[in-house]
Amino acid sequence: SVVRNALFCLETAANQKENHVYTKALLAYAFALAGNREKRKALLDSLEKEAVRKDGSVHWQRPGKEPEADLPYYRSRAPSAEVEMTAYVLLAHLTSQQPGPAQEELAFASLIAKWIGSQQNPNGGFSSTQ
Repeated sequence: SVVRNALFCLETAANQKENHVYTKALLAYAFALAGNREKRKALLDSLEKEAVRKDGSVHWQRPGKEPEADLPYYRSRAPSAEVEMTAYVLLAHLTSQQPGPAQEELAFASLIAKWIGSQQNPNGGFSSTQ
């Protein structure tokens, strides 16, 4: 009953009109883990509309973020929250019930993984321990 109540709480939150992109990413992953394909798909569809597509990769950023300066020899890394929420979207895409993610989902997931990989620092880590 505790899990059922928690999922009910998450469904209520997911049905709110305006959810932050970070919240949607977490909810999509939670519903993927819970096996709720319908909610997972609805959230992923909504997130796809907010995706930033750049340089053959896909990621998510906080609404209202200032655009980065396009400098030829310097590439800044994204803030840890953006790496984290993008990673949750990737997990939501790859976490599905049998028989597993569809080919198109894997292709989209590879674009997300490409961006996450580009955020690694020289030691192989990221800007956050999360």
